[in-house]
Amino acid sequence: MSQKQATIDFLRRQCARYPALCPQDLLKGLHQSVFGCGHFVSDEERGICRIQEEAATLPGDGDALPELLDGAFCRLPLQYLQEKGMTPRTLFRLFALSAKAPVGTAELLSEKVDILLALARDGQLPVSYAETAQAAETFRREGFPACHHSEAFRNAYHPAYRVISREFLWILPLLAGIDRKMAEQSQVLVALEGCCASGKTTLAGLLEQIYDCNVFHMDDFFLRPEQRTPERYAQPGGNVDRERFLEEVLRPLGQGLPVRYRRYDCQTQSLLAPAETAPKALTVVEGAYSLHPDLADAYDLSAVLRISPALQRARIEKRNTPEMQERFFSRWIPLEQAYFTEMDPAGRCDMILEVEA
Repeated sequence: MSQKQATIDFLRRQCARYPALCPQDLLKGLHQSVFGCGHFVSDEERGICRIQEEAATLPGDGDALPELLDGAFCRLPLQYLQEKGMTPRTLFRLFALSAKAPVGTAELLSEKVDILLALARDGQLPVSYAETAQAAETFRREGFPACHHSEAFRNAYHPAYRVISREFLWILPLLAGIDRKMAEQSQVLVALEGCCASGKTTLAGLLEQIYDCNVFHMDDFFLRPEQRTPERYAQPGGNVDRERFLEEVLRPLGQGLPVRYRRYDCQTQSLLAPAETAPKALTVVEGAYSLHPDLADAYDLSAVLRISPALQRARIEKRNTPEMQERFFSRWIPLEQAYFTEMDPAGRCDMILEVEA
């Protein structure tokens, strides 16, 4: 679909969904589509309080589904918090991260406004062309500022949402699940399982930004050279030292104790000196084999990241030298596939997150 057609479809969807809207509301939607968060609140506590105040006044029958905009952003209704259990703090931090995301240009917004004017002029939208042209002229003259919804829109629909990046949509169920668990218990342990190149490490880093959590990587528990026997590799999931991971990480975490563990260093093929990590309210374990049956009972919440073989291959080829690609395709991926087939972590996890390009 062309960008022009995407804009046309967006404007038509807006008019169908909000029949009481005014040209101002369509301009706002286009502005959010290009620039995302129009007015970002840098004070976190103030921003959280504003979300709480708005959420407290929501009607009980509102739509909790995210609303896609015409670009890299979407509107997440505050009803999502009520329905799914996500906290205002988590939503604010998504909002703050989205405010730092790359945005479009004034030229792109101007092109979208031209499309709006053409549709209104041709009678393809249920808005007055004269009013639309006047609003668009003022919008351009003032430099495309962030604007508010019209009074008619606010009275009819009581909008309450935050604009976030569409790249966060696929992880919303995970964030809501984490928030629900953290409301029930003082310490929560989450596993992120998936094959190589599915984005586990990137997602764990994002969770670290949102929650200030501890993150442990299964890659730090590769087998030492003396452990790499044919018998070990013949075990589904035998490609990591899960016994050491259980002893050094999961058992202390289960007792609320500091974790003192030794990372495996691929350069020297040996264990580094022990590093100590104090407990936090949330701990994330990321990596293939993290949901091995010997480890799975330790987690409070688990997710499997599922990626298509084509996207996995494309990512591996983009990120690695030909020599490293060969290791992935001939060695590591077959070992992972044997584990996923035999141990079926996707069938035992709490949720599956579909990875998109």
